[in-house]
Amino acid sequence: MEIAIHDKLSALAHPNRLEVFRLLMRRYPDAVPAGQIAQALDLKPNTASVYLSALKKAGLIEQTRTGTSLQYTTNLGEVRGLFDGLLGGCCQSRPDLCVPTTLPETPIMTDTTRRLNALFICTGNSARSLMAESILRTEGLGRFNAFSAGTMPSGQPHPKVIELLGSKGHDIGQLRSKSVDEFNSDEAPKMDFVFTVCDHAANEECPTWPGQPMSAHWGLPDPVKAGGTDAQRNLAFQQAYGLLRNRITAFVSLPFETLDRISLQHQIDDIGRQTDASEPE
Repeated sequence: MEIAIHDKLSALAHPNRLEVFRLLMRRYPDAVPAGQIAQALDLKPNTASVYLSALKKAGLIEQTRTGTSLQYTTNLGEVRGLFDGLLGGCCQSRPDLCVPTTLPETPIMTDTTRRLNALFICTGNSARSLMAESILRTEGLGRFNAFSAGTMPSGQPHPKVIELLGSKGHDIGQLRSKSVDEFNSDEAPKMDFVFTVCDHAANEECPTWPGQPMSAHWGLPDPVKAGGTDAQRNLAFQQAYGLLRNRITAFVSLPFETLDRISLQHQIDDIGRQTDASEPE
């Protein structure tokens, strides 16, 4: 059954339902457990359930079940249909009145001499995002400028991160924990890519980045929270490093000169689903 545009807009008219929808858009293509949504937005579980049910009824999100857990993801086809319907009906498909929802099929990297800027975001900017910054700086082969930041920076890199990166031959002299606010000013470098590497940061409202950089969620477990013996904690940091290195190696190998934005978005989303943490020989 086709759902009318006004029903979809009505579902988004409530500010809290809109916040749930925005969170799922930020986490796309991940399926997010209902409990995590409620916790991230400080909602009672039954209240979050009511909002999710309304968005699902409007066709804007989809529900899956894993064991006893209900998980939700954006129904991107319906969302695109909503905007296509709005622009086609309200603007008579005139490009001088409305911005088209279909992006031009042009490569993101038309100037092969320019370095691409990539920002990795986590909550504390003490472990995962710093690892990603260091790995891209090394593996980027001079094609990338790598940065990292935290939504709530801890103030300093974790000692085990410094030890690990140093042992891998990375330059650790310039690593520091810093806020995303540093990259949201007119003087800051304009980003081409923004990656969140922890679920908490992806759940938060991030700044609107100038230039509309491409974004993706590359979440992975926080090694700082690993328990057990010192050897087990060291292994958690090694596994986080290995997973990030594999993802970043795949990322820098993409043919940026030939991929249009939509194809490239699919590619970086797929990279975020990689779970192999074993480093290549």
